[in-house]
Formats: sequence, C-alpha cells, structure tokens
Amino acid sequence: MASHQAPPQTRHPKILMVMGVSGSGKSTVAACLAERLGWAFVDGDGFHSPEHVAKMRAGHPLDDDDRAPWLAAIGAWIDTQIQQRTPGIVVCSALRRAYRDILVRGRDEVQIIYLEGDRALIERRLAQRQGHFMPPALLDTQFAILEPPGPEENATAVGIDAAPEAVVATILARLDLGEGGQSS
Repeated sequence: MASHQAPPQTRHPKILMVMGVSGSGKSTVAACLAERLGWAFVDGDGFHSPEHVAKMRAGHPLDDDDRAPWLAAIGAWIDTQIQQRTPGIVVCSALRRAYRDILVRGRDEVQIIYLEGDRALIERRLAQRQGHFMPPALLDTQFAILEPPGPEENATAVGIDAAPEAVVATILARLDLGEGGQSS
C-alpha cells in the first residue's frame, strides 16, 4: 500500500505581493522574480476594468469604490493559487493599509514586498515610460495616499535605486529563497 505524505511545509511564503507607487518597478521586479523562482505571475493592472483604465488615462485617480472590484479580483487570484498550492507573484500597488488588509488578511501565505524609492527617481522613470495607462501626473495622488507597510504587516521593504536584477537578488536573499523558491 502506497503511503501518501503531505508535501513538506515551508516557512517561506507561497504568494509574494509586490507593491509600491506607479513607476517603482513592480512589474519588472515581479516578472524577474517569477522567472528566477519558476512561480506563476500576474500583474494586478490586468484586473482593472476598461472603464477604470480609461479613467486613469484621462488623469483621474481611482477612488475606493473603483478599487473594490479590482482588489476582490486580485484576492480571488491569490485564493486560487493558495487552494491549488501553487506559489505565485502578484503586482498590486496596495498603497493603503486597508487595501493590503483586503488582500492579506487571513492569508498567511502572502508576503508583501514593498518597493520604496525616492520621488525624483520615480518621476524620472515615469517620464521615460511609454504606453502605460497611468500618467505621470497621477504620481502626486499615489504618494498622497501611500501608507508604507508597518512591521506587523509581514512586509519586506526594498530600495529601488539599483538595477532590477540587484533588487531581485536582495529580495531573494532577504526571504531566503533560492532558485525555484527553495530554501538556500
């Protein structure tokens, strides 16, 4: 008779949520992390409705009512990954504690990665970015509502003043994740 053993438990997160203001490098860093770890990856921008994208393109920030279905959709993706026991990485600005609470509360598998950086650096990045629906003019609103994660939020803050590969290496080292998401 074959014995069925549960997979070994790991102290590492199964879901990394990469957060920060627009232009902080969330998508770039998350995609690189996903490639290095071999984990599923989704960009939270893909969960915005066409109406909300149009609103942001027109230079209008989203309000909490606009964000509610977006956060719910991201939360559903996280739940699916957890239920399938599939590690993943999701990009979500999650600028306010209340937004992070929606995505993290009751989900011990989620580890927040906060990409923090100097406003001038982020402004330069946004000025060089092409084809994104988020106009640089909305950066003020992003910084106005930003509530950096507190120590009780299971968050790791990482500076963005280095190349994306170096930022990824810092994240992997701080979380003690080697290639494939295994302990180093």
